[in-house]
Amino acid sequence: MKRSELKNIIKPLVKECITESLLEEGLLSNVISEVMKGMSPVITEAAPAPERVPMIQEARRERTVQAKENRKKLLDAIGKNSYGGVDLFEGTTAAPSQQSPESQAGSPLGGVAPGDPGVDISGILGLGGHKWKSLI
Repeated sequence: MKRSELKNIIKPLVKECITESLLEEGLLSNVISEVMKGMSPVITEAAPAPERVPMIQEARRERTVQAKENRKKLLDAIGKNSYGGVDLFEGTTAAPSQQSPESQAGSPLGGVAPGDPGVDISGILGLGGHKWKSLI
């Protein structure tokens, strides 16, 4: 018997045995689950302790009061008659705290303020008109 004839006989048998062991005996699902366990750690979110919630709210209020006082001091320093008496800081918010690049590495939005609305892309479909089908 030639080697090619033996290969033609044995190849389908080996293929069937491997498929049976992977699928029917659960070997493939075990391999996939082990790989997924090793891919990344489980991320859990811990809710703040109930007793800390009032403390956090109080800290926010204190920061808001302090920011208003700072704005008032700045306006007094430049003089109320400067700029026609217009409040230069009206409607502004404090800049986000500066963090080191190492601390931002784990967060894709590390340097973005929480209240930042982002970029409005609602009109992007209107830019292409009826040309989108030809572009895709």
